[in-house]
Formats: sequence, C-alpha cells, structure tokens
Amino acid sequence: MAEQEREKIFKKGKEKEMKKKVLKGAAVAALGGLVALSLASCGSKGFEFPTPTNWKEPTTPTYSGSCTDTGKVVNIRVWNNEFIGLFAKYYPNVVEVKKEEEYKVGDITVKFNMVANQENAYQNALDTALDKQATAAADDKVDIFLMEADYALKYVNSNATLDVTDLGLTADDTKDMYQYTKDVATSNGRLKGVSWQATPGLFAYRADIAKEVLGSDDPAEVQKAISDWDKFDATAAKMKEKGYTMLSGFDDAYRTFSNNVSAPLIDAKTGKINLDPQIDRWIKQTKEYTDKGYNNKTSLWDPAWQKEQSKEGHTFGFFYSTWGINFTLKGNAGKDLFGKYRVCEGPASYFWGGTWIAAANGTDNKSFVADLMKKMTCDATIAEKITRETEDYTNNKTAMNKLATDSTYGSEFLGGQNHVALFASAAPKIKMDKTTIWDQGYNENIQGAFKDYFNGKVSYDEAKEAFYKKFVKVYPEFE
Repeated sequence: MAEQEREKIFKKGKEKEMKKKVLKGAAVAALGGLVALSLASCGSKGFEFPTPTNWKEPTTPTYSGSCTDTGKVVNIRVWNNEFIGLFAKYYPNVVEVKKEEEYKVGDITVKFNMVANQENAYQNALDTALDKQATAAADDKVDIFLMEADYALKYVNSNATLDVTDLGLTADDTKDMYQYTKDVATSNGRLKGVSWQATPGLFAYRADIAKEVLGSDDPAEVQKAISDWDKFDATAAKMKEKGYTMLSGFDDAYRTFSNNVSAPLIDAKTGKINLDPQIDRWIKQTKEYTDKGYNNKTSLWDPAWQKEQSKEGHTFGFFYSTWGINFTLKGNAGKDLFGKYRVCEGPASYFWGGTWIAAANGTDNKSFVADLMKKMTCDATIAEKITRETEDYTNNKTAMNKLATDSTYGSEFLGGQNHVALFASAAPKIKMDKTTIWDQGYNENIQGAFKDYFNGKVSYDEAKEAFYKKFVKVYPEFE
C-alpha cells in the first residue's frame, strides 16, 4: 500500500530466545503432562490452508437499472454516522428533519440507511438492495452507497457503480485528489467512486508518559525512539519498567503489518488463502507483547480499549490514521487528556480505512448525486473547512498543502502540533496494489481467531485453523 519500510522485527538473538522458550515448554510438558500452548512456534508447519476444491475465479456481478433524474428521494447507504454528520454540516442548504435519518435540500428528501459493518452485515444488506434495484419503487432506489478499501473492488469491478464521468465529473474536478484514493475506486480506467478523505496513519502517544519515560515529549525525539521495530520493542520494555504498556491490545499494530504485505491476502486465480510474512510478524510480536505484559489484552473498540485512551489508562500510544485521531481518540481522551497527545510517524508507514462515495446504477437522482460528489470531494474550500473544524485529513492536495505549511495552524487536541504536515508527507506515498474483495473478512477474522492463541488457550495451528473456519463461514466458496 504505502511505500514500505520493511524492518526486521526480531534479530537472531531474539529468535534464539524464542527457540529456547519452545524447547523449555516442551520439556515442561513432557515432565508434567502439560501442553505448553502459549509457547507454540509461529513458524510451525502444522495446519495449512486448503485449496478450495471447486474454486472459480470471481466473475463480475451484474445489476439491472437505468439512471434518470426524476427522483425526489435520495437514499444513501452507510455503516456509521460519520458521513451523515459531514453531509449535514458541510453540504449547502441542508435542513434536518430527523437526526441521522432524514434531511431536506430544497425539494429533495435525503434519507440515510445505516447498517453496521461487522461480519459483512453492511455488504449483505447492500447487495440485497442492489439486487432489487431495477424493480424497486422510485422512493426506495439506492442512489448512493459508501464503500471501504477492504471491499471496494467488489463493487468497483461490477456495474453496480457508475463511472463518475457519466455523472459529469471531469479529470479537472478530481485532479487534486491523492492518486491512491482514485486507484482504489478505478476499474479498467473508469473512476467509480470518490472520497472526501485520505487516511495515512501515525503513532499517537501520551506526551506526559513520553516525558517521564523517554525524557522528552517532542515528536522528533519520540520518533527516534520508535523509528523501527527493534527500537519500538526496546521502548516497550522501558514502558513496562515504568508501569506502562506500549500498546493497549492485540489488534493495535495490525494495520502497520497488513498494509505492508508482499502479496494479496487471497490469490484470486486459485482461491489460496495466504498468511503473508507480515501477518505472521504481527502474530509473533503480539504474542510476545502479551506474554511480556507490553499490552493490556484489549480488543479494538471494546470498552477496556477505549478506557486506555483516557486519564484512567496506562498505555503509551495507539496506531491511528486520520479519522481515528479526530473521530475516536479525541472522544475517548476526554477533557482530562485534551492537548496531551502528540503524533509521530512510528516504525512503519501504513494507512487505515477511508470511505468512498459511489453512485448506484439505477439512481433516479443523477444530478443531485453528482453535485454531492463535487462539493464533498472536489471543493478545496469545503475540504479546508472540514480539516480546520474537524481535524480530519481531506482528499485535496491544494487544501492540505496549504495547511501543512501554515505556521499558525495546529491541532488544539494535539497541543498545537501541526499533524497535517506529517499526513501531507505520508499520503502521496500510499499505494493500493495488493487489495482483494475479501480483505474485510480476512482482516476481521484473523484478528479475532488469534486472540485465544495470544492468551495461551490454543496453539498457533489451532488458531490458524479457527481463522480458516471463520473465514469460510463468511465466504463458503473457499471450502
């Protein structure tokens, strides 16, 4: 994805240490009849992912529908309220009818349908609606739906989405967008979706903890202490000595590894599921951090994980992309830690998330859809305003470079630091050449399946097999 800095996580000395632990665990098991599950080797050749027996390379789904401009109700499918809030505040002349559900823009009614993303629920509901698009009543047709990078290709490569040029957007309209945001939504040279945000990632850390443990809270100095994974591990040990954890949970560093894979997670031609060396490195690091007490054994989004970002927490930092800092961390930190977080590049380049706006084939509100896309994703003035007011990083190079070089601009939440300057440096480097249509299911399920391994309840191979079973439950075609 992003231009990668592939750092060796464990040098030979640490590999020897792990081998000694495995041998010691085996000896204890032999003497005491115990199974040393927590010491299972990540390099074992036990369970291997089967090759699907009747695999067929995915074909492009087709949907029926004709596009018109006769509608009076615009239906937008979303999985959370982020875009709803942006639309309500930054799209012109919006009048709220029912918060987060219904709005008016002139004589057009805009309705939002929200279904959570977990376990493919959002995609399943969207697919059902798209299947009925041709026969749906005018007021029920899907006009716009949002997509994430983890599965955007599923819709971009089908005729479920319209080429934005068919709506009237031009190359001049989209020239200021970061290239990777266009690559995500492009199929055979046709741009099928646009995004208002770019999402490079950084490491957000507690300034007070940095000063206590590292002697400085300056981002440049903290970056020196965590600029590669060996230094990151050494700093984690220092945090432990002072009573802090380096990370909160099992999943915190996942995207820094999954965004740096050497090949797609799924081979579309053969159906083979890959456990990339970068994913295995995340497993190895997370197991070590759990065993050594470098994390708190929490999971992304759970209450304990969120609590660690508040004054009651004892975690040094969190890997967050643009939306995470303003949309999640800021809220979890509360007033007590407002102004006490800082950001730096961290040990690896990565990105996390992002949302794309797609026009549904069969929309009966083409002009409104086109205008929404232009204003929310192509307008430099609106983009700058969104960033100034929300601290999100918007998808407009002119607006973001202006803020990056503005000596008067800074995030109050980050103690006045100009985080946009770091994002502006990272965003052009992001590449999207390893994505597949199954990435959401892979990423969600491998993180979930390995938690019992991290906690010492199952072996590495048992966790790997559990992941396979979870994955094929979501995608039966891989059995």
